[in-house]
Amino acid sequence: MDIEIQNIPCLITIFGATGDLSHRKLFPSLFHLYQQNNLNEHVAIIGVGRRDWTNEKFRSEIQASITEHVKDTSRIEDFLTHVFYQSNDVNDLASYDELVTLSDELDKKFSLEGNRLFYLAMAPEFFGIVTDSLKSSGLTKTKGFKRLIIEKPFGTDLKTAEALNKQITKSFKEEEIFRIDHYLGKDMVQNIEIIRFSNAMFEPLWNNKYISNIQITSSETLGVEDRGGYYDNSGALKDMVQNHMLQIVSLLAMEPPISLQSEDIRNEKVKALRSIRHVSESEVKDYFVRGQYDTGVINGEEVPKYRDEDHVNPMSNTPTFVAAKVMIDNFRWAGVPFYIRTGKRMKEKEIRVVVEFKEVPMNLYYKKDQHLDSNLLIINIQPNEGLELHLNARKYIEGIDTEPVKLSYALTTQDKMNTVDAYEGLIYDCLRGDSTNFTHWEELKATWSYVDTVDKYWNDNPAPFPNYPAGSNGPIKSQLLLSQDNLHWWDF
Repeated sequence: MDIEIQNIPCLITIFGATGDLSHRKLFPSLFHLYQQNNLNEHVAIIGVGRRDWTNEKFRSEIQASITEHVKDTSRIEDFLTHVFYQSNDVNDLASYDELVTLSDELDKKFSLEGNRLFYLAMAPEFFGIVTDSLKSSGLTKTKGFKRLIIEKPFGTDLKTAEALNKQITKSFKEEEIFRIDHYLGKDMVQNIEIIRFSNAMFEPLWNNKYISNIQITSSETLGVEDRGGYYDNSGALKDMVQNHMLQIVSLLAMEPPISLQSEDIRNEKVKALRSIRHVSESEVKDYFVRGQYDTGVINGEEVPKYRDEDHVNPMSNTPTFVAAKVMIDNFRWAGVPFYIRTGKRMKEKEIRVVVEFKEVPMNLYYKKDQHLDSNLLIINIQPNEGLELHLNARKYIEGIDTEPVKLSYALTTQDKMNTVDAYEGLIYDCLRGDSTNFTHWEELKATWSYVDTVDKYWNDNPAPFPNYPAGSNGPIKSQLLLSQDNLHWWDF
C-alpha cells in the first residue's frame, strides 16, 4: 500500500498491550510505520496492561515480538525509546491518575501537541468501563484530537451493540470512534472500489442486466486453535458474516459515491446494507446453511472435530461454517444473488470474490453437449493477491471451437513488502483521521439487524452436527443452495 508520508504527532495508548494481538499485529505494525518514516520523533506509545512490568521488561518483550514478525529490524533501538509501560487495573479509577501523569509527561517530552489515540485491544466487556474512565480521569480532555480504536465483536446482537454504543458515545463522538475490521485493510479489498469505479469496462456492466451472481468465499484450514472459549459463544455467523463478509458485500454492491471522502463512501455502503432483504425465521432454511466440522485430514494430518476442541461444549450447536444467499432489493441488484460462505477446517485457505457474468443473449458458438464457459472476474484477496479475467477465445487455427483464457495480474513481492499487515495501514489511517476503511455505527446496525433473526432461529433449533468433514468444502447443503438456482460454487 503506497501512502503519502504525513507525520502526525501523537500519544498512542494501547490497552491490552501484553496480549496476543498487540504482540503479533500492533507493535510490529507501529514499528514498521516508524521505520518507514510515517511516524517520526514526535510519537510516544504507552502499553497498558495488568502485569506489574517495568519499561525495560516491556521493551524486551516488544523487541522479541518485532524480531519474530518483521524481517528488517533496523532502527528498532530508536523505536523502543518511544515505548513505555503503565500497569493498570481498568476497574480502578486511581490507576488512571498515574496514566494521566505519564501521558502529560510524554506529551511535553515528545511535543505531541495534545493528540491522543486510544486503542482497546482487549475483551469487549471492558470497552465501556475504559471509555468512561478515560473521560472521568481527564485523559480525553486535551487540546489536540482524541480518537478511539476498538476491535470486534461490537456487541453480541443489535440490542447489546446499541447499549455499548450509547455508553461509548458518552466519551467519544461518532467521528472519533474507529471500529476496526482488518478485512478492510487488505489491499485487494480496498482495490474493489478502484476496480469498479476507475474502469469503464466494468462499471457499465455492474448491475443485474449483465451479472448473473457474485460469490464471496473466506475459508481457512485452521480450527479454533486456542480461541475455543470465545468462538463457542460467537461462531461463524457473528465472527465472520456479521462483519467481514457483509462489509465485502457492501463494497461490491454500493452505488458510486459523489466523492472519495470517507463520509460519502460510508453513506453508500450503509444504503447497500439497508437494501439487503431480511429473512423471516421461516425463511432461514431457504437462504442460509450452517455447518460444524467433523474429524478429517488437513495437510496429511488427522484433526479433531469441533466438539472435541479445548474449551468447546461437547454438545455445541455453534456453526463453524455459514453459507448464505444474500439478496439486495434495489434497482441495480434486483434478482442477483450474492452468495457468501465462510468456514473453518476447509479444504483451502483463501479469500476470494467471483463475479459471474450472464451469457450472451444468442450464443452462436453453442453446440449440443458443449456449454460455453462463463465470463468471470476473480478478485483474489488472499493468499495470492491479484485479479483474473476469464474470457472465451478461439481454440484452433481452423474451426470455431472455443476455450477459456485467463488474463491475470498479481501483486508483486515489492508491493507486499510495503506493509507488514493490514493493521499498519488502518492505524495510519486513524492517525490521519481517515475513517473510510472503518465501520460506522449505521453499518453495524444494519448488519446486526440482518443476522439477529438467523441467530435466534439457529439457537432455538439445534442442528444435526457435525455435518462436514475437516478438509472439505463444507456441508453438501451449501452446494444445494446454488444448484436450486442452476448455479454452482466456483472452486479453482
